[in-house]
Order: sequence, then structure tokens, then C-alpha cells
Amino acid sequence: MKLTFFLLTLASWAQTAVHRVHPVLIRNEQNELMEFALNGGGNLRSVTCHFRGEAALEAVEIVSMPDKRVFASAKPARAVMFRGDMPVGKGVFWLSARVKANAPLSGRVSGWCDSVTTTNGEAAIRGATPAVSRRIGVALRKHGDDGVDTYRIPALATSPKGTLLAVYDMRRRKPRDLQEDIDIGLSRSSDGGRTWESPRVIMDMGEYGGLPQEQNGCSDPGIIVDEKTGEIIVFAVWMNGQPGKHQWLDDGSLPGYEIGKTAQLLMVRSTDDGRTWSKPENLTRVLKKEAWWLLAPAPQQGINMPDGKLVMPMQGRDEDGVPFATIMVSGDHGKTWTLGAPAHSRGNECQAARLSDGSIMLNIRNDGVKYRAVYVTKDLGRTWTAHSTNANTLIEPPANGSLFAFRNMLLFANARSQTARTHHTLQISTDDGTTWPEKMRLLLDEGRGRGYPSITRVDRDHIGIVYEGSRADMTFEKLSIKELMSRATTTGGK
Repeated sequence: MKLTFFLLTLASWAQTAVHRVHPVLIRNEQNELMEFALNGGGNLRSVTCHFRGEAALEAVEIVSMPDKRVFASAKPARAVMFRGDMPVGKGVFWLSARVKANAPLSGRVSGWCDSVTTTNGEAAIRGATPAVSRRIGVALRKHGDDGVDTYRIPALATSPKGTLLAVYDMRRRKPRDLQEDIDIGLSRSSDGGRTWESPRVIMDMGEYGGLPQEQNGCSDPGIIVDEKTGEIIVFAVWMNGQPGKHQWLDDGSLPGYEIGKTAQLLMVRSTDDGRTWSKPENLTRVLKKEAWWLLAPAPQQGINMPDGKLVMPMQGRDEDGVPFATIMVSGDHGKTWTLGAPAHSRGNECQAARLSDGSIMLNIRNDGVKYRAVYVTKDLGRTWTAHSTNANTLIEPPANGSLFAFRNMLLFANARSQTARTHHTLQISTDDGTTWPEKMRLLLDEGRGRGYPSITRVDRDHIGIVYEGSRADMTFEKLSIKELMSRATTTGGK
């Protein structure tokens, strides 16, 4: 009877392990590989764990949660026994890893623990299998980096030289949207995304009009690279004055053109692969209709057409203050732009992709519906037709999403949920977005983040994605075309 009671007691405090889907990130001190719980009290004395892909790791450790105190650390190996002495307390622990700075982004890491010893005895961790092979990514920007509170709203592009260009909000004081002290930053990578240069501030309106920085915020950058000239153009929206207001709400931006009353559309240019940038040029009076409440870039990458035309996704608020989505087109390498007709009302953030027949698909955040709006134009935005998947196929919480044409595939990324910005997912279509089969979904991060992905080409064999996941303000991952194509030709790959 006493032996049976003792065994039942051990079984009660050795609980099933939890494996969550998310990447392990270069630059993060701690990356969860597995979580397990103990509820039998006493002190933790040892934990036995196993690893795969350990060559990519710099250190491994057992960490108590939520305080993140380290029970024991070790050098990575196929099998590791962690030894120490720590009260079990609330009984939740991580198996954690730190990734080497030079770890290959094509690598995979997994780790699991199978037994623990406490002062109450030894027990197995049930269900502990290497269930999740984790991708290696980069914590491109983290809370507090370079003294900036929060980094948000990334857009990713690739220059003709192969340089990756990530633009984003640098929210210096607080995580909130405009109006606030926000500048537009840029990070460059010349090695396929493994390392990134320190941020360059490419748009900062300072104390324009004698108002403080927190009343001169710039936000929501959109980027386009002219593949023929190599010039890089970044757009953003600037608010002057209007403390406590939001450009998308109520009177945060008003009809007309006046600085301080209507939010302004700004543009900066680079002709040296993103190293230096021009002073901001104001396009508000050139492109915005006076009756509209707002015209702003969609925070994504624009596209190049075969004849050299540039197409940039746009958003705004019409004469009634209602949000809309559209595109603008330039036939002279960005010197002048022509704005298309609104494709969709009550949608805003969007991205364009060229389909195999030469038409342009616009994939749009669709507030209040929780299914993406999808429209197609065959005349560069003068007229639009609802696509068969419009508001019925691609789910969202809502938030920004990314659409990208790569080889014979159409890629779509977003927080694939209708309740929260979780399950950051890449989806693949091989029929111009008519179908998005379940077998062609790739879950990148199941945790809660802010969403906002952006996809670009890294090289002929890889794509890159930056997104606001659960492990950093902005996460970068590199994915191979071989893996993506395998999902298009097999039945695997949830």
C-alpha cells in the first residue's frame, strides 16, 4: 500500500511536456524548447534531456518560470544531465537554448527532457518526444534595442544587389500607434538575413512646426525597389500636432491638405542600395483628393511589372472617412504616380501581386469580417473585380497580411486565426490564389504576437519573411524553395 501511494505521488508531479511551435532565435538569450510542470513540492535536483541539431547551440539550460531563474546550464550535447538545487515552487520549467550567432538559418533544433529527480524521488516526464523540430531565425528587432521601446509594422524588400531591406516603425517612447514619437528605421542584410546592420533612421520629422517629437510621428512604411534603376523608395504617413489622436479614427486626420489637420504622405529615396537617403518629399497635394480624410501607403512591398511600371499598394479614408484600399502606379521610375480607384471599402492594409495572366491581385485586411478581401484588376487599378476567394477563404483576426509571387507559386502569410494574432502561418497556392490547400500551410509560430508579416525573395532558392511573432518584436526566417515546392507536390506538411 505504501509503495503504491509513493508511485502515485511521483506520477502526480511529473506532468506531460508541452512543445509549442515557434522558432529559436539568434540574439535571444533564452529560447524555449520544451515546457514541463512539477507539482510535488520539494527541491529540483536533476533533469535529463536530449537534443538534436545541438551543433547550432551555444548553451542550454533549465529555467524556472515565470521568473526565468536558471536552475542549471550546460554545454550542448546529444544527452545532458542538468544538476542543481532549486525549490520546485510553482513547478513550471523551460528547457531553453541560446543559438550561436553564426548558426545556419537552414538548421533545425529540437530538445526534450525525459526524467527529473527531486527531493521526493525520481519520475519520468510523460509524452516527452522530440515533437517539434524548430527553425532557426533571427530576432531582427527586440523591445529596448538601441533605446527604442518597440519596433513595429515591418515591410521587407530585396535590392538588385541581393541586399535585404527591412523598414519599420521605431516607436521610441511607447508601443502605441500615432500620434507618438515614431521614426522610420531601416535595417540592411547583405548575407541573406543571417546578420543585420544597426538601424538607420530614414524618416524623422524632428520638432517640425515647433512641436515636440511626440507630435511629429511617422509610421506605416511601404517600400518599393525599382529593379531596373536600383532606386529604393520608402513611403510613410506623418502626423503633425493632433496629440492623443489616431489617423484612422474620428478626426485624427481630416479632409484637405493642411499640415496639422490632415495626415501627410511622405516619400524618401536611396540610390546607393539603402545606405543614404534623401530628405522627405511631401506627396499629399499631388496624390490625395482634397475631400478624402487620409491617403497613406500600405505597409508592405510594392511590385515591378514586366514593362518597368512600379505598383505600390495604398490605403486611405474616403470623403466619408471610410477606409479603402487601392494601388498607385508609376511609369517613369517613381517620378510621378497615378492613383487607382478604390478596390474595396472598409478595408485598408493590403499587398499586391502579379498573377500569371498579367493581372494584379490585391489582398486586403477586411475589418469586421475576419476573412481577407481579395480583388483583381486587369487595367492597373482603374477597375476592380471581386475574386472568387473574396471574404470567404483566407481567415484573419484581422491584421496586416503579406502576398508574394515567387516562381510558379503565390505565397500568403498572416496570423491565421479569427480570434487573436496567433498562429503566424505561411500558405501556398499553385493556381493564382484560387485554392489554398491545407497541406500547403506552414505554421511558423503558434504564439501570440502582433502579426504584420512581409515576404521577399532572398535569392533564386529562398524566400525571407519578417513578422511580429511571439519571440521578438520582429522575427526573420529564411525558407527554401525546395521545401515549399515539396509541400505543393506531397500530402505532408501541417
